[in-house]
Amino acid sequence: MRSAGFLSERQRRIAWVGFLLAAFQAPAAARLVDDASWLFAVVVALLVATVILADDAQRRRPEVAEPAE
Repeated sequence: MRSAGFLSERQRRIAWVGFLLAAFQAPAAARLVDDASWLFAVVVALLVATVILADDAQRRRPEVAEPAE
């Protein structure tokens, strides 16, 4: 059995959707808006990507076997 990460499957899907939306919104906002508010979308995308990567790292850890008594 694989070790579970700290995100459920549903939360993982939502995180991926949020990442993709923020990643596609940033260049569109940069093109349409004169100020640098598009940087917020970049920061959000990086934050969500970090959470997804941390969950992946936790899921890939080997399970710790309980000592036999």
